Amino acid sequence: LIMDDEEVIRALSSEMLNLMGYQTDTVLDGSEAIVKYKESIESGDPYDLIIMDLTIPGGMGGDETIKHILKINPNVKAIVSSGYSSDALMADYQKKGFKGVVAKPYTFNELKKILHKVLFC
Repeated sequence: LIMDDEEVIRALSSEMLNLMGYQTDTVLDGSEAIVKYKESIESGDPYDLIIMDLTIPGGMGGDETIKHILKINPNVKAIVSSGYSSDALMADYQKKGFKGVVAKPYTFNELKKILHKVLFC
């Protein structure tokens, strides 16, 4: 599940993940992410991973969203993503419940590396 307010980021991230063999869904903000995540759990086909944009202008960003997702599944595998690499959360992502971090703009190989770390290590 990819959460980002920018359509181009959602599309490019989705395309990269599809090229890696993953199926993707995308959402605009945290409210939509929570709904989609709950639906995936209830359907018996939960998402393997969520990539969340840290900052969503006018919407719920990754910092707030992860709090809600962790209540649904304390073992969720979530990666925080941001173009603001100086944000304190980016350095302290594990304390917030994220399993990985990737700074935007990221490359195919950077995304692949963090996915492998979060999913398989």
